[in-house]
Amino acid sequence: MADKDRIQYLLDRIEIQDKVALYGLGQDLHQADSGDGNVLAQWGELFTPDAKIDATDAGAKVFGLGEYTELMRGEDLVGGTEGLGFSFNAWQHIEGHATVTIDGDTAHSIAPHMHTHANRDGSSNTFAVGYWHDDWVRTPAGWRISYRRVEQLYFHTFPVVANPKMVSGV
Repeated sequence: MADKDRIQYLLDRIEIQDKVALYGLGQDLHQADSGDGNVLAQWGELFTPDAKIDATDAGAKVFGLGEYTELMRGEDLVGGTEGLGFSFNAWQHIEGHATVTIDGDTAHSIAPHMHTHANRDGSSNTFAVGYWHDDWVRTPAGWRISYRRVEQLYFHTFPVVANPKMVSGV
């Protein structure tokens, strides 16, 4: 492989790995009660407009991007108690380091994720843990996901209990 090809390969891998994080940022920068549910501010740089998100492993269906954003934030991306905000009032989405294979202008990645959610009633927290399987296409604007499939390892809810002392003498 020529040096310029190796450099392009590395640049492509870095871009894809960086973009995996945009999913979590799109979720987390637009919390339920923030008044800003526009996850597309980040996801517009992550997905193709015609992307499909396959959530069948989580008991849902294959969504178009518009349907999926409404599932997350409600119609017109209003946030609040619509979409995820119906059950949760805060969350954090941690997207792990992706393993990436590139073939010309297409690529595939697998990335672990851990998504935590504070249940709106304050009684419990929910963890969704699994993998993203993403098909990527190179576009004039950069790499974008055209198809995303979630592999759900577990989805558990834990009751909230008093925090343990973190240090002695306090």
